Amino acid sequence: MAVEGDKYRSYLVGEGEKDTQWRHGAPPTYDLVNKLFEEGRTRARESLASSALVFLTTSLTMLLSHKTRLGDFKSINPAKFKFFVNGRKGLTGEETLALGSYNALLQTSLPPEFQYYKADAETFESSHDVFRTAFPRGFAWEVLRVYSGPPAIAFKYRHWGYMEGPYKGHAPTGELVEFTGVAVLKVDEQLRAEEVEIYYEPGELFAGLLKGQVIYAHLLLRRSCVAFSEVGERSAVNLSAFFHHRRRVASKSPAHVDLAVVGFTDGGGRPSNDVSNS
Repeated sequence: MAVEGDKYRSYLVGEGEKDTQWRHGAPPTYDLVNKLFEEGRTRARESLASSALVFLTTSLTMLLSHKTRLGDFKSINPAKFKFFVNGRKGLTGEETLALGSYNALLQTSLPPEFQYYKADAETFESSHDVFRTAFPRGFAWEVLRVYSGPPAIAFKYRHWGYMEGPYKGHAPTGELVEFTGVAVLKVDEQLRAEEVEIYYEPGELFAGLLKGQVIYAHLLLRRSCVAFSEVGERSAVNLSAFFHHRRRVASKSPAHVDLAVVGFTDGGGRPSNDVSNS
């Protein structure tokens, strides 16, 4: 169950949540990602505006990940809510809830061969499993600068985590993965979100996730070496060239090597200790 009074999120516990429908049957806890945030944030002392914005935004992302009914979202105006990413068409609250926050953020118009994450091929649950596996301690979020106050709150933010699990066939690196972006949050008189506009460069995220060696290539090399020892007809030079070619193919099409991570994933985080910052 959630710890009473999470420092960075509201609408988790209390009388107001007694009828809330939680996606996994109970509210999540955020101990791991809260610790990651406190250890890795670059702003040791936040302004009052930044602190309020962190509370509002982390509460919103929590709602999108863990509540199943838009009526239980107390930090948005459901009649007007729209979610925009990098200038694309806005999503309604129901559309965003159905897709999940990761799929909503990572939709792209790039050709399939350049998509390192295919949002259209992921479900709500699978999208969360992918990133909870890659970032076991979560993916923290902080406000770097606030440019304007309500009703249109413009700000710069930073997202970060450590890639300590595999991503789409790429082995974990243990390294910091981060990106920055800007956003505009439009709120009503009750400070409920009516529009969220987010702008960022997805390549910053994927540059870190794709640094790990291709797991599929390692499996291929092991199998090739077995075949080489048994048959004894393929030269070491040809084997090396064969492996190099297959690794290039795999690295260009991460979606083709999804099966390589079977057995490495943990089946997805559950609310007993949610490691996302959402």
